[in-house]
Amino acid sequence: MAKVKLITRFFEIEDANLLPIYEANGGYAAARKVVTESWPPDKIFSTVKAANLRGLGGAGFPAGMKWSFVPKDAEGPKYLVVNADESEPGTFKDRHIMLKAPHLLLEGAIIAACSINAEDIYIYVRGEYYQPTQSLERAIEEAEDAGFLGKNIFGSHKNIKVHLHRGAGAYICGEETALLSSLEGFKGWPKLKPPFPAVKGLFSKPTIINNVETLSYVPIVIDKGPEYFAKLGVERNGGARLFGISGHVKKPGVYELSLGTPMRELIFDHAGGVRGDRKLKAVIPGGSSCPVLTADEIDVNLDFDSLAKIGSMLGSGGMIIMDETTDMVKVLLRICRFYAFESCGQCTPCREGTGWMTRIMERVASGEGTSQDLDDLYDVAGMIGGNT
Repeated sequence: MAKVKLITRFFEIEDANLLPIYEANGGYAAARKVVTESWPPDKIFSTVKAANLRGLGGAGFPAGMKWSFVPKDAEGPKYLVVNADESEPGTFKDRHIMLKAPHLLLEGAIIAACSINAEDIYIYVRGEYYQPTQSLERAIEEAEDAGFLGKNIFGSHKNIKVHLHRGAGAYICGEETALLSSLEGFKGWPKLKPPFPAVKGLFSKPTIINNVETLSYVPIVIDKGPEYFAKLGVERNGGARLFGISGHVKKPGVYELSLGTPMRELIFDHAGGVRGDRKLKAVIPGGSSCPVLTADEIDVNLDFDSLAKIGSMLGSGGMIIMDETTDMVKVLLRICRFYAFESCGQCTPCREGTGWMTRIMERVASGEGTSQDLDDLYDVAGMIGGNT
């Protein structure tokens, strides 16, 4: 496995966020091909299926399969929603895409919209992302002026409009059904599924929600072919992904690696190893909601299936490195406080349980904890299951 440059090649091109530069480097060729050659939806999502492109926002669900769930006989409008509410602690790779390659995201969104015959794309951006929002606003305006968005895109009879919406800073709105509620003007509360958004989503119409990075790989799949993309990764985990690595590491930043690359390679070969040449203590592999790994577990491969086998997750690709000086009690307390504050409060086990866990950890961190506190901590944690 190796470092690749599919999305990140645009990060290294000066002014690639501007349309003329993006076009000069092959931009919008894939979308133009799909639109002007009138690719039917089946051809688009079967191509993406063959590439083994999975959702890169956390869940890892195959993108092409997700698109195929939209009912073909559904009456009325269909919608594509871009989840740009990058609020998972430790995650920042989507921010880089929106700042440095916004047209790549727009191109992928156009292709995805064509796959479900959607004429409206909604991009829901994290409220704190002021600069990425500005970057997207400029890119949308450029694409509209060029005839790539709006009416009769690329000289065809197809119409696609992009709507940009900023959130208000609620972590829970990163969950797709809560995001849809927020877009509709309601409180950002998750909904139980079924019905799934592909059947009944935004404004009760069929809706596909995809992450920024997922959509940004779609033009690359169309341009280079699904076989090329699939071979970059491993079985059932096609292509590459962005990893945002931070914490006690010498070279924090965003790295693009083939799926299946060993975690050890990312930490020590690409990110330079642990800062100060200290010993590695722990790693959060994909954002703060992912189970923590010890230093003995970093030979695991970075793909959805390998991490699931050892009880963790690839998540959103936000890797946090902790060295031997880290107080893991304080780390857990900080995570507990975050989730207690950000709980939407809809489900009693989470609303009450996260607060209970925080109070237990505050006692432990202050040196007043008991063995009963630890037993209670495990009991409460075991009662807080995902319900969406």
